[in-house]
Amino acid sequence: MVNSASAPVVGRFAPSPTGPLHAGSLVAALASWLDVRSRGGRWLVRIEDVDTPRCVPGADRVILGQLAALGLLPDAPPRWQSTRGAAYADALARLVAQGDVYRCDCSRRRIAEHWAAQGRDPARFAAAPYPGTCRARSDVDPARPHALRLRCGTPQAPLCIAWTDRRLGPQAQDLTAEVGDIVLRRADGLWAYQLAVVVDDADQRVTDVVRGEDLADNTPRQIHLQRRLGLPTPRYLHTPLVLGPDGHKLSKQNGARAVELRDPLAALRAAGQVLGLAVDAPDAASWRAAAVRAWADAAAPGGRFGHCR
Repeated sequence: MVNSASAPVVGRFAPSPTGPLHAGSLVAALASWLDVRSRGGRWLVRIEDVDTPRCVPGADRVILGQLAALGLLPDAPPRWQSTRGAAYADALARLVAQGDVYRCDCSRRRIAEHWAAQGRDPARFAAAPYPGTCRARSDVDPARPHALRLRCGTPQAPLCIAWTDRRLGPQAQDLTAEVGDIVLRRADGLWAYQLAVVVDDADQRVTDVVRGEDLADNTPRQIHLQRRLGLPTPRYLHTPLVLGPDGHKLSKQNGARAVELRDPLAALRAAGQVLGLAVDAPDAASWRAAAVRAWADAAAPGGRFGHCR
């Protein structure tokens, strides 16, 4: 865990450039910005573009322009993950040398067939845990497409990760049973999100990760990776989700509209309401200043964001 007594506060907003900011992603951006500003820290923006097939050309510049229009300005030039391959390769090499990684040529279909044969039907919208099919294999051909997976315990010795979220409180996950061994590099050669985010958070000295609640189940995977790489674990705060008309998380995949920027104050107010910030002001700059003070109160010990400081 980050040593809060010695480490200056560093936060980050890390959007994927698959489209412009919408109401849900603005909530996460604003919360991260407020959390850093309320403690006099540094706020960074990182473009998470390792999943290149999903990236929309120009979306990164659109996102940066939206943030600027709302007055959410980073304290350093943005970083693009697509430039960071060498750092991810170095981290992977360390894990390989430790015996933490193995080759896997399982397809999604093969994994689904495994669980179907066990009589299990994964919950809707949830990925089936990896059953460890290739964990003990020595015949995966390195010359053919294959993923590289990180060992996450075994059924005989499960890996359980516990942490305290600053909003949600104490959390725990049986990583072995609920997720299985995680992918670090995909079969198509692309870097997996989990490895990239852990390496970059450590390199940028991020002390506080503030992001949407839909990413909370990624936290134990990242904590496990941090431990295996000998990296510090940031504090985590997962914000409330903005739901669409169908009751599911508002996202680009279900047609979420871009944030309306003709009235920045209205956009900020709407995002603040999701965070429970009752702030009123005549203009966007005044609203941001008042919201920083309101966030500081909410994040103080005993406040709704004060579980872990």
